[in-house]
Amino acid sequence: MIPSQQFVLFGMIGVAGFLVDASVLFLIMGVTGLYLGRVFSFFCAAFVTWLMNRATTFRDRRSGHRPAKELVIYVALMLVGGSVNYLVYWSLISSNKMAEMNVIVAAGFGSLAGMAINLLTSRFVLYRFVQSEETAG
Repeated sequence: MIPSQQFVLFGMIGVAGFLVDASVLFLIMGVTGLYLGRVFSFFCAAFVTWLMNRATTFRDRRSGHRPAKELVIYVALMLVGGSVNYLVYWSLISSNKMAEMNVIVAAGFGSLAGMAINLLTSRFVLYRFVQSEETAG
């Protein structure tokens, strides 16, 4: 698959993941609270995006791991991207010039940075093996 196609698919699936994340949080926050609910909703979104990305974005690649281990690695990599997202957001918000701009701009830059990290680590760390014709299912 062409890298630009992977970028678009990964981004679209990221939007779907956000919708899962927000929906699950909305449904359970009354029972779990905002903090525990957010942890649970993140893992639900990560699970859904893992399923979607391995079926579409990285369908021509493989990790070499059993599905359960692949999922654990995927979630860990998504946490790295999430950390980069927050770090970029925090850096921009804490600067005087960004404080004058809309907070959504900082969130957007953070999201793009996190998505780029998540795509790169998924592509080059987790799904680094090109699937051969014999192993394609």
